[in-house]
Amino acid sequence: MLSDVMEDYLKAIYVLQVEGAPPVSTSAIAEYLDKTPPTVTSMVGKLEDHGLVDREKYKGVELTPEGETVALEVIRHHRLLETFLTERLDYSWSEVHDEADRLEHHISEEFERRVAETLDYPTVDPHGDPIPDADLEPLAEDDSVALSEFGEGDRVVVARVSDRNDEELAYLEDAGITPRTELEIVDVAPFGMVTVRTPEGAEQSLPESVARSIRVEPPLEETA
Repeated sequence: MLSDVMEDYLKAIYVLQVEGAPPVSTSAIAEYLDKTPPTVTSMVGKLEDHGLVDREKYKGVELTPEGETVALEVIRHHRLLETFLTERLDYSWSEVHDEADRLEHHISEEFERRVAETLDYPTVDPHGDPIPDADLEPLAEDDSVALSEFGEGDRVVVARVSDRNDEELAYLEDAGITPRTELEIVDVAPFGMVTVRTPEGAEQSLPESVARSIRVEPPLEETA
């Protein structure tokens, strides 16, 4: 039986592998989980002892197939719970991340199955992140690009938004910047501020750090 903390580490390593490429450095894990490097090194050793990660000295770690399966199950629980909380219990998308973090380790497979069935088997969570299927197949490669990579005049569609900052999520929700929203980039300031226009005609100026957390794709007619 793995502890909640071990599962949190496996989930973090999986997300970092998807965002970049393995091996994942201990410093990246420490930053993601807000832990000290020595704490991460100690936990990585425990995960290695359980056969859940492979560690390459001075380079980092990579999930083993067993570790990947555990990570995908925890991610599936988390994202199903976020979807259930928003769709059935009227939580805001800025409130669900911490709630799902607390619950994801403790639901049964039967509860998971019933939640998925009740929601008609969703494929993405409220933030646009893909939900692993019941077979825990690895997630497809993400082709989205950070909003900050586009320039003035570009039109994009929001694919997903990082769920790690509640205040940013609340702001973006109020601004109407949510998954599947089409945006036009009005201006990119030299110091990084990105101004976008929503379909309603409202303009919103976003700090570069926020623009980096918003993953977007070109509109369908522009992808051919």
